[in-house]
Amino acid sequence: MLHSHLPIAQNPLKTKEDLRIAFAQLTDPLKPYYSKGFARLHLGHSGASYSSDVAGYEGFSRILWGLIPLLTGGGTSELTEIYKQGIINGTNPDHEEYWGAATDYDQRSVEMAAFGFALALIPDTCKEWLNRADLDRLATWLRSINESKLWDCNWLFFRVLVQIGFKKAGLPYDKELIFRTLDEIERFYLSEGWYADGVKGHSDYYVPFALHYYGLLYAKLMEDEDPVRSRLYKDRAAQFAKQFIYWFAEDGAALPYGRSLSYRFSQSAFWAALIFAEVHPFPLGVMKGILLRNLRWWFRKPIFNNDGTLSIGYAYPNLVMAENYNAPGSPYWALKSFLPLALPDDHSFWHEEELPLPAMENQSVQQAPHLVICRRNTTAGAHVLAFNSGHLSTNEHTHTSAKYEKFVYSTFFGFSVPRAEWGLAQGAYDSMLALSEGDNLYRVKRRCEEISVTEEGIYARWMPWKDVEVRTWIIPGSPWHVRVHRVETARDLDAAEGGFALGMEADSNAAASTGMVQQQSEDGLIAQFGNGISGIKLLYGSGSLELIYPNANTNLIHKRTVIPTLRAALQRGTHWIATAVFGEPFNETSLKLWSMPPKSELRSEHLIITMPGDTKPIFQQRIG
Repeated sequence: MLHSHLPIAQNPLKTKEDLRIAFAQLTDPLKPYYSKGFARLHLGHSGASYSSDVAGYEGFSRILWGLIPLLTGGGTSELTEIYKQGIINGTNPDHEEYWGAATDYDQRSVEMAAFGFALALIPDTCKEWLNRADLDRLATWLRSINESKLWDCNWLFFRVLVQIGFKKAGLPYDKELIFRTLDEIERFYLSEGWYADGVKGHSDYYVPFALHYYGLLYAKLMEDEDPVRSRLYKDRAAQFAKQFIYWFAEDGAALPYGRSLSYRFSQSAFWAALIFAEVHPFPLGVMKGILLRNLRWWFRKPIFNNDGTLSIGYAYPNLVMAENYNAPGSPYWALKSFLPLALPDDHSFWHEEELPLPAMENQSVQQAPHLVICRRNTTAGAHVLAFNSGHLSTNEHTHTSAKYEKFVYSTFFGFSVPRAEWGLAQGAYDSMLALSEGDNLYRVKRRCEEISVTEEGIYARWMPWKDVEVRTWIIPGSPWHVRVHRVETARDLDAAEGGFALGMEADSNAAASTGMVQQQSEDGLIAQFGNGISGIKLLYGSGSLELIYPNANTNLIHKRTVIPTLRAALQRGTHWIATAVFGEPFNETSLKLWSMPPKSELRSEHLIITMPGDTKPIFQQRIG
């Protein structure tokens, strides 16, 4: 079954009924995959860091993030009886499908949040489903999260949601535990509405679809009991929204960046939570448009298996980019974006006109996530880019360098992750400087020693080896941006500077999709295929330009790609490399703009780079 033939691809997503139908279109294909006792949802045979039984429990629980809002808002579902029986059996220690109590750092704790969510939003329905003994077993099972150790990140909110559910359902709850846990979460707050996902953690989609999402649920559900904190969470979310809106393009695409991107349209869950909590940093029609356009963008992509279930991957099924904790049912956390279904039929959200994005600046400097967001609209489509300094700390998650340390991330080009460690084709080093000792094994930036993010540009100092120091300057822009590297090395190195990864799938909507067009000069190389164009130009230093064809399935958006790349040999000593990188959706001005690159000159031992028609340098540094 082709994705374009799935009914959800034609769903207009205009009304509440359309969104209810979309929920059914997403969940009807799941029905054959529930276990005999209905307590598990087994959607495939790929593995995760936890057992297949826990993965089945996870799949079961994640559907609740859409089912509970549906029922709250007066909707009905054929899944109701499945979930009633599944909860009864899953929480019964005497049943063969018992989920088991949570232990330390357990995936069970993650999924318990959905049951707290259910108790909070539909307590009467839960009591209709469960007799007194069943309800007591559910509460006993959920309380195991109180004694279990949780990872010191967004996981702490799961304990809070369970307690909120107890309170709203009239069950014994621990108010002090709620407040103590929320105080712990305060350690993650940075500034301007931003959190990190744990102390010294990254600021990625876990800020909007986890920390803010749960905070807004708290603000809505606990407003009477905790008005001060509820107001704080709402104010922070409104402040955050003023920067997060820059992550979305006019066509509904959101910036691919960070981990857990298999959760796909959870990218827009934050806007759903704002609407649910009655927080309006923008007109309601604007937030409605961001949410619904993002859903439409996703539902037009081949993200489904042939049976209509969601796959692991991003813009197509892809286990290469997956996390160690991505089981077959994991992607259904995307249903968090269906929270508006909890709103009543007469809520203004359903009747407000859907509005486009408001007027925004071309550039947004976002200090907390260390990003400079640039926006460019062309006749071929919108392009959002996030220029990135990198981070002072790192973690052990899969493909951390690719997901957090590339020089730029793009809604149009996506980004690539390594298939393996041998060579440039397996490494797929788009938007990175890759360095090797001549053994064809490449290292890239994994963490930084220093970083700086300003309106003028980005700076990072990083050390791929103890005796190799790289200083990188990035001058953001679109379609051109500039990268300058100072490499001080005590060993001979091979260097590869990658541009954007250009997709090579034929696009029936693009006039030039029959083959790739390549243009090369002494200091520049460009590739054009279908509706995209990517190039790189050497501004200073030495090296050769070539096209690298990465292994298939390394890019999140495009199954096959080509990366214009500068290759150079660096002997022991100090070297300067300056490149101008070009990339955008192909349009009538693209080739003209490619012919007008930044200019460089060496003046009094200073490397000076300017843009065409502008005498003011965008980069100036002594290199003598």
